[in-house]
Amino acid sequence: MRILGINAVFHDPAAALVVDGEIVAAAEEERFSRRKHGKRPVPFAAWEQPELSAAWCLRHGGLDASGLDAVAFSYDPRLVDHSLDGTDGDWEELRTEFAARAPRFLRTALPGLDPEIVRFVPHHVAHAASTGLAAPFGDCAVLTVDGRGESTSALAGEYRGGRLLVHAEQHLPHSLGLMYEELTEHLGFHRSSDEYKVMAMASYAKPIYQADFADLLRPTGDGHFEVAPIDWTRWAPPRPPGGEIREEHLRLAASVQARLEEVLLAQADWLHHRTGSPNLALAGGVALNCVANTRIADEGPFERVWVQPAAGDAGTALGAALHLAAEHGEAIRPMPGADLGRGWSDAALKSTVESAALRYEEPDDVAEAAAEALARNEIVGWFDGRAEFGPRALGHRSLFAHPGHAANTERLNEVKGREQFRPVAPMVLAERAAELFSRGPLPSPHMLFVHDVAPRWRDRIPAAVHVDGTARVQTVDRADEPVLARMLAAFERRTGLPAVINTSFNTAGRPLVDSPVDALECFGAAPIDVLVLGPLLIRRCGR
Repeated sequence: MRILGINAVFHDPAAALVVDGEIVAAAEEERFSRRKHGKRPVPFAAWEQPELSAAWCLRHGGLDASGLDAVAFSYDPRLVDHSLDGTDGDWEELRTEFAARAPRFLRTALPGLDPEIVRFVPHHVAHAASTGLAAPFGDCAVLTVDGRGESTSALAGEYRGGRLLVHAEQHLPHSLGLMYEELTEHLGFHRSSDEYKVMAMASYAKPIYQADFADLLRPTGDGHFEVAPIDWTRWAPPRPPGGEIREEHLRLAASVQARLEEVLLAQADWLHHRTGSPNLALAGGVALNCVANTRIADEGPFERVWVQPAAGDAGTALGAALHLAAEHGEAIRPMPGADLGRGWSDAALKSTVESAALRYEEPDDVAEAAAEALARNEIVGWFDGRAEFGPRALGHRSLFAHPGHAANTERLNEVKGREQFRPVAPMVLAERAAELFSRGPLPSPHMLFVHDVAPRWRDRIPAAVHVDGTARVQTVDRADEPVLARMLAAFERRTGLPAVINTSFNTAGRPLVDSPVDALECFGAAPIDVLVLGPLLIRRCGR
């Protein structure tokens, strides 16, 4: 079957194409529209149809809309309970009506589409399929936790023979994700967008208020949890956007983060007892919380824990398509990697650079040339292969820097125009990772866990070390990423350091670069020293 998956209700609109059980393409709309998270001005703050990404998925698969067997929409308006406390009132009615009319909207966006082939997939079922069916192991337990679906905020279940068995669903208004969104907003950041900043802040203080949250965030022992209304001002005043971050704000972030981890561990324990599976697959926006993931992997009962790299709502486009494929009896092939987005041929990259009248080089080995620039402590923009699906830059749309200079953390944050408390991440060859890092699963190709940096390496790669002595590691497999592997090996020959810093190729408030034009624009606007575009290398004037 040829199935197009669509996410378009809350945020992060995306599209994915699954053909005969194989993931062919997946991409977020923001990479095309250049509107981060698909946000538009109020009142159209979400609900953006992924017209551009869907059209690209079809082109990449050699299809048009008339050739599809099904369209899977990752939200089922029939499941919304408008009587629930905590819903958005009139907005909830509008959201439901919007979703119900999705077939007609999609017919307009994708000429030739038969609206009769559109199928609604429950939001958390789509989350579950995005990880449980795409995971590198077979049967597994699955846990999805986010802000909300139609009327639920979490699902605990398992996959057996490609079929989902649901053991518990958490109904609204109880929601760990919405709670964390509220905290994010209270701390002066954008909700449904900046939660990862709160996770980073949490490392800067002790969780001294943690006990206060024991009754406010409480697992019930049956696969569910309770979240009480919280008056955040008990612990810290609201922080205006851009305002001073006070010690109380840091302590509050640390305390809620710690309690969230405890609740998730309790959920994992219950699910393991219920399923007996050695494998756990995670998804939902809360599964992007790397620190919590690590505690589940390190302290929880499962032997293997896998997180789908587009664990947030964008990933439900993929999950909805996989769910329909499995329902029709197709064998689902594991996710081949996160590089499921757009790519360009070497000839197309060269044409783009020449159209911009830029001078460029074609080194014999661009990996060696990039390593040389990094060894000189230059910042390198790296654009190669297909774009990653999900929020993490994994070496296809990345900025690289030397990890041996502590000032490079601040330097990269200045380049990107973001807060200085934000960490940057090390990239290391998979076979070397255990020498540098402990605690947390290795290999870790999708940068979704944190690891302790070995004491003897902390002073050698200080830019990679967060304030709490951890790092969010990305491991590189030589077979999967030969060019990146050569760059890492070449950098080590020059410096003795087997890791480089990797952060996303974008500036604050902008999506990751996706096209070569995006890369050139970011290179021109930010103080990046060298740009690698496939086999080409461009130096900033004067270098």
